[in-house]
Amino acid sequence: MDILNRSKINYLLSKWPSNTVAITSFFKDLGISNQLLAIYKKNKWVKSVGRGAYTKYNDAPHYKGAIYAIQKQSQMTIHPGGKTALSLLGKSHYLELHTERAYLFGHTNEKLPTWLKNYDWGLELYFNQTSFLPPKLGLVEYDMGEYSILVSDVVRAFLECLLLAPKEQEILECFEILEGLNDLRPKKINEYLNLCSSVKVKRLFLYLAEKADHQWFQYINFDLVDLGKGKRSLADNGIYSNKYKITVPRILKEYGKHVL
Repeated sequence: MDILNRSKINYLLSKWPSNTVAITSFFKDLGISNQLLAIYKKNKWVKSVGRGAYTKYNDAPHYKGAIYAIQKQSQMTIHPGGKTALSLLGKSHYLELHTERAYLFGHTNEKLPTWLKNYDWGLELYFNQTSFLPPKLGLVEYDMGEYSILVSDVVRAFLECLLLAPKEQEILECFEILEGLNDLRPKKINEYLNLCSSVKVKRLFLYLAEKADHQWFQYINFDLVDLGKGKRSLADNGIYSNKYKITVPRILKEYGKHVL
């Protein structure tokens, strides 16, 4: 390898955080051609993790390093959310002690790249395309040391849990999570509920929030929340709340404050 090409590989490695993925556009922006990239691959400087995606040869890539690539290089809003984000932010308590699934969320017009879906990251990736909240609302930086990624903040992550209920997320577990969220900011809750387009999520949030009986619940502005019309059933043979016009699992009757 000549001096010029060695200089380029050194520059590349200095710009490339460890254990992250780099896609073709990243190399192009650094002035590295496909031909030169092929040389790097042949000489075991880089290795492929799928078409158009690479890691440093000796790295052990993590799914968060893949999220870094699609956020920073592809400018997507796909992010860890739901229980995964709560776990990263230290709000899941006993949950996710041994992570076997990462919950990812993206806008309805975003798809996971094939290389990300097909590579073995050591866990299952569950991806949900949704527009129930504005795509960039409530995304916060999560520091990985050499790099950072955007994840859902606590309020957005909890609403994402409710979005998956009851099929992918047990409602009782949602309540247990919410019981530990006693320091939420009412102003933020009001903003998110106002912008949320899912009637199910809003009704379920308010029902569980009243049942949890945190101090912040009294500051929710119901005038800003459109709860839609008609009834919603989230459980067979459950209990019905006339206030929120929602049927929830009967076991919730044993927990928290009684809600009519």
